[in-house]
Amino acid sequence: MDRVSALDESLKKTLGPATAKVMAEQLDLHTVGDLLHHYPRRYEERGQLTRLADLPLDEDVTVVAQVADSRVLKFNGGRGQRLEITLTDGSGRLQLVFFGRGIHKPHKDLLPGSRGMFAGKVSMFNRKLQLAHPTYVPLGTDSGDEAVDSFAGKLIPIYPACKGLESWKITKAVDAVLPRAGEAVDPLPPSLREGRGFVPLPEALLKVHRPDTKADVAEARDRLKWDEAFVLQVALARRRHADAQLPAVARKPVAGGLLDAFDAKLPFTLTDGQLTVTREIFDDLATEHPMHRLLQGEVGSGKTMVALRAMLSVVDAGGQAAMLAPTEVLAQQHHRSITEMMGELSEGGMLGGAEKATKVVLLTGSMGAAGRRHALLDLVTGEAGIVIGTHALIEDKVRFHDLGLVVVDEQHRFGVEQRDALRSKGKQPPHLLVMTATPIPRTVAMTVFGDLETSVLDQLPAGRSPIATHVVPAQDKPHFLARAWERVREEVGKGHQAYVVCPRIGDGEDEPKKKAAAKAAEADGDKRPPLAVLDIAKQLTAGPLTGLRVEVLHGRMQPDDKDDVMRRFAAGEVDVLVATTVIEVGVNVPNATAMVIMDADRFGVSQLHQLRGRVGRGSAPGLCLLVSEMPEASPARARLGAVASTLDGFELSRIDLEQRREGDVLGQAQSGVRSSLRMLAVIEDEDVIAAAREEAVTVVAQDPELDAFPELRTALDALLDTEREQYLDKG
Repeated sequence: MDRVSALDESLKKTLGPATAKVMAEQLDLHTVGDLLHHYPRRYEERGQLTRLADLPLDEDVTVVAQVADSRVLKFNGGRGQRLEITLTDGSGRLQLVFFGRGIHKPHKDLLPGSRGMFAGKVSMFNRKLQLAHPTYVPLGTDSGDEAVDSFAGKLIPIYPACKGLESWKITKAVDAVLPRAGEAVDPLPPSLREGRGFVPLPEALLKVHRPDTKADVAEARDRLKWDEAFVLQVALARRRHADAQLPAVARKPVAGGLLDAFDAKLPFTLTDGQLTVTREIFDDLATEHPMHRLLQGEVGSGKTMVALRAMLSVVDAGGQAAMLAPTEVLAQQHHRSITEMMGELSEGGMLGGAEKATKVVLLTGSMGAAGRRHALLDLVTGEAGIVIGTHALIEDKVRFHDLGLVVVDEQHRFGVEQRDALRSKGKQPPHLLVMTATPIPRTVAMTVFGDLETSVLDQLPAGRSPIATHVVPAQDKPHFLARAWERVREEVGKGHQAYVVCPRIGDGEDEPKKKAAAKAAEADGDKRPPLAVLDIAKQLTAGPLTGLRVEVLHGRMQPDDKDDVMRRFAAGEVDVLVATTVIEVGVNVPNATAMVIMDADRFGVSQLHQLRGRVGRGSAPGLCLLVSEMPEASPARARLGAVASTLDGFELSRIDLEQRREGDVLGQAQSGVRSSLRMLAVIEDEDVIAAAREEAVTVVAQDPELDAFPELRTALDALLDTEREQYLDKG
């Protein structure tokens, strides 16, 4: 058996089918290598008892404690019996309860004065904390001899566990596969490993699972974190290197063309940030390999303007540009705002079109057959220099005359395959500009979008107004909610408009969806399902907003109806728009100054920041009210407080990452990128990621195919699952 296949061996063979099944289904562990990379999340010291005073109710816990007393009690007229054992650790007491025939073994094992490790769900009975029928492992008694002292000083690994597989069962499983750690292939080039003073990989695996001291744990963690960061950064560096070898048509700016004519029409001055980013993009477009750039910009920082100028310069250079938007509402919005900004420059080939004009066409899935035929014809003949569309742009029928630039808006909404399908429509790979209004901390950008160069727009255009954000505690202070609706009326009274955002559509939603929402609500300890657009709109028109022009907007409406509502809202014919998150990105109505977000605690931090960016886009100040029924001390309210306290999206994205499981945030940004990050924390390990990136760039520059580093190649293949490979290949 060769060195790699030892770790690729199925756990069924080593641990048996029953345990392997639970590991596969609940922990996503399938091979010996997977289990060796399932690291303990913390370590208990046998001699140091866990604080029983801090046990959380209704949670699965693992405690190390001492038996204070043990007694068997009869009940049911002597027919039933139960064993009650009291544990102590000096800080608190915990009762263990065993019933029926299950009492004999623990009665024998758990004598007063003995120690054990116990796991179960904490409940309350007769005002005492208890574990009913916990699983346990005796840890020996305090006999005071040397053997027991060294035993007590050992670190006990506590593994991320699941129902049916407690931490110590995982400990036993790891013991079974740990001898294979010696066969782990070390991905680090020896010079790098020695230069940075890392222990070899087999030693790191032994030390992380069975440490003798805390220093062992630190040494192992340093090494394993580095591996994760380095292997991923090598993959990304190879991707960037391969992209740099691809041919592309250089699209150099042309003087006196469409871009100059457009700039001459602009009624405002571009910000310094917009000019800097534009220079970076134009430099990339002028090279003979494809641009791969991520444009991060705060909500309302003018990304669309930067993207439009890039598209116009490509049209000047003889190419076509395509903008891919995640929703029809957003595609229509972009099409409308771009044609308005360009004026007669967007009417190429039409009566009244300017001399330098081009056609700007819209292509979405719901267009009529005739409109669609015209759009497709304009693309294939090159008549249309700019096309804006949804996934409809990706279909096989769509052909371009000469696709030079692809702009992807709101990157995290698109799968890799979709991005790739559009790029494959160029004769040579087109240049790629990816835009996101979800600010991403530098380390996350390096980890998730490491194959893209990054530009940041953090300056808001002149004339943008501040947005005041307040939390409205509807449950504690109902009069605050009444005041919120008064504020909406006041804004409308001043000639402005408002949004009301709800998490759900309502009426006619599929029963399973409704049940799922109610079930999720119950799991949150909240008996009611999320508030719905259709219900809230009815309540508002019959109650606090009676007499105002209230309309609804949601994803299940027909595209023409959605567009009609958005047009009338933009034209000022609607006072209040009650909507789902379809308005989250790209919707630009400068006259809208107020937003009320119902059940705000049900949205993520970044999503709330996105939504808030829809107001304050004109000269009047914006107001965002976050309505929540969650109690003041809850984590959900703390999250809303954070959103209310700052308008800095980068700061909020850090808070978001710190408060939520990192995987959620990374998973949102790009599927498949988190799968093998088990030790690395992208916020805390900024230095590790930056250093690993530098080393990776050096290694790949010297040897792109990694011919001199076969072990690194093997680790790359093992660590990159299929999904991740696709992401890297197509990013």
